[in-house]
Order: sequence, then structure tokens, then C-alpha cells
Amino acid sequence: MRIGHGYDVHRLVQGRRLVLCGEVIPYELGLLGHSDADVAVHALMDAVLGSLALGDIGHLFPDSDPAYKDADSMKLLSRVVGIMRDNGYVLGNADVTIIAEKPKLAPHISAMRENLAAAFGCGIGQISVKATTEEGLGLGGAGIGANAVVLLEEIKKG
Repeated sequence: MRIGHGYDVHRLVQGRRLVLCGEVIPYELGLLGHSDADVAVHALMDAVLGSLALGDIGHLFPDSDPAYKDADSMKLLSRVVGIMRDNGYVLGNADVTIIAEKPKLAPHISAMRENLAAAFGCGIGQISVKATTEEGLGLGGAGIGANAVVLLEEIKKG
């Protein structure tokens, strides 16, 4: 087994869509970033790559590469899942916490879990997505952050 942790944060700005765990969330602000800035998926990819001691998404998908401009983070996640499998592992479980003052994310959690389960090719019971605020502290509504923890299990041979 391998365990990995990931963290990401992006600033909220006008003129961008808000995408979290592959789900477009209706809101007047979106996250600033080179790709679609899906902080939850970015944290999750970093957790998977970290568990395999393969660095982070900045090395794999550099923001200096125009190929990743406005990239769909769920497509990037599918590449990370491929790397995970090529290294002989499957997802045991993933636990993602999104940190946001606004908007309220509870109505979108189920769809987020379904999106991630589909990306990993696993059951929804292996995916946890939670949302919390920082009670006006920390990011203070200027951005959204995410933490992710994964447990990878070695693929059984034979």
C-alpha cells in the first residue's frame, strides 16, 4: 500500500467558470489558473503522484506549456490514473476536502463523487468529497483550496 497527500489553492476571479471535481458549479466567480483550475482534482492528482514518489502535477503538466492552457483537469486526472495503473496500483480510497466560504457545495457533492469514481474506474464508496469553510479566516472568500489523501493498493498478480 501507498499513501499520498495533496494540496492546492487558487484565487477566485471574474470571468472564469467554477469547476470542482469536474462539476461546473453555478457561481459568479471562477478559479484563476493555467488550466480549468479545478483545485480539488489538482490536489487529488498530487496525492496520487506523491504516493508513487513521482513529484507533482507541476512537473507532469507545467503551466509554461501552452498545451495545458484551459485544460480539463478531469482529462489530466485520467492520465494520472493511467500512470498509477502502469506503476502497478489501483485506488483503495480517496478523501477530498474542499475549503470554500462560498458557494455552498453540498448540492454538488454527489455528482463530484460520481465524476471521480468514473475517472478512477472504482465504486463511489471509495470516494469521499467533503466541503468546509474556514469560518471567515484563512482564504476569507478570496479563493478556494483543497486537500486530498489517497490510499493506493498494489494490483494483485495472478
